[in-house]
Amino acid sequence: MSELKNKDEQYSVFLKYKENTEDTKMFFTVRIILVTFFFVALTAFTMFLINNFDDIFALFESFTDSRLRGVKVQQKPDLMPSKFNFKMLSRYQNILLLGVDSNGPNTLPYSGVRSDTMVIINVDLHGKSVNAISIPRDSKVYIAEEHGIQKINSAYALGGIELTKKTIEETLGIRIHNYIIVNSEGIKKLIDAIGGVPIHIDHNMYYNDFSGKLHVNLKKGDYVLNGEEAEEYLRFRKDALGDIGRVHRQQKFIKALLEKVKSPETVKKIPEALKIASLYTRTDLNLYQMSQYAAAAREIDLNKVEFVMLPGAPNKKGIISYWILDPERTQQTINRLIYRKKVILDETEVAVGIMYSKDKEVEAFEIREELRNLGYEVNCMGKSTQIAESEIIGHNTNISTDMIRSIKRKVPEISKFNFNHSPVRDFCTTSDIVVTIKGEE
Repeated sequence: MSELKNKDEQYSVFLKYKENTEDTKMFFTVRIILVTFFFVALTAFTMFLINNFDDIFALFESFTDSRLRGVKVQQKPDLMPSKFNFKMLSRYQNILLLGVDSNGPNTLPYSGVRSDTMVIINVDLHGKSVNAISIPRDSKVYIAEEHGIQKINSAYALGGIELTKKTIEETLGIRIHNYIIVNSEGIKKLIDAIGGVPIHIDHNMYYNDFSGKLHVNLKKGDYVLNGEEAEEYLRFRKDALGDIGRVHRQQKFIKALLEKVKSPETVKKIPEALKIASLYTRTDLNLYQMSQYAAAAREIDLNKVEFVMLPGAPNKKGIISYWILDPERTQQTINRLIYRKKVILDETEVAVGIMYSKDKEVEAFEIREELRNLGYEVNCMGKSTQIAESEIIGHNTNISTDMIRSIKRKVPEISKFNFNHSPVRDFCTTSDIVVTIKGEE
């Protein structure tokens, strides 16, 4: 889709597209770290179910919250658990993961707050695979039930989980089957419980927000982030990319956390993580559903989990900044990751760009030749001092992890590069895939 010069025009096209597309006739998008909590809980659940059925049943019952459905947060802020609903699961399930802000001490943790981050987890129980879609919190949408045009993160403050689900379903043309909500305090305690997360910070991060009680002072280098530091890393937005840069860091963080979760020393800490989950989360998942997810999770290859942010472009109206969703690319993302529609791209249809540090020029040109021999067009080459890490960046929403794995197998020099989707084109703006090679400088 060609870029629209006027972002308001682009938004109008998106609304018209949403109303007219046939896909909207189908059933109707927490911090990124919550994805990891999900896998942590599922991986351990089966073992605990066998050995400690009574304790585990009580534990999950304590944070089951099906009575939240249909209740405005303002009307019923004291969320109480209810009995399980043992329904069978269909093949594809969409779980909405929400992280919510805090209004400060001595306030109700789930009442009248905005959702800080939204992630849709699409689980294929038969194929044993997981896809994830991040919704930028500044996305400009129609809030359901005639609340008008606002940022999507205001839906939770206006009407709780039900209004949030309805807004996402109507905007994206999908169905949200279940939800998990967590507050920021729970995230910090969860990270501390598993012993922190190793991460490489590629540039200094410094910011003070006294009203929001956020103080970030992280220097470039390698760290094992504790809960407090992890929150600072995940919430930091004061760089050139703003909230989009934050989403990129979240993707990087989740991969590091998944590696930590797989270690034997972390598995031993699962009981403590589950206790924390019971105190700081709300969900409508019941015991039977959790057991099904646990069985599926044991066979999921976490390296194949695909994480994509809804594509669009930033726009500012006065002092308000919005993320304007790109209608065509958003629909492509939903079709591929939610409805699992296969898109087969021929090598001749994909353009690749290569950006490299000045001491990596030889390697860059070797990679270019290998890609050309495979049939890919390399339409961009260049040096840069702004490369944060060696990675593969997908700009075309139809670029899948399967395609990237195939390229990695055939080009050993990039086999260990991480792959991320990004709607922001920093380098090689006409390329579908960009390979960045960081040197020692």
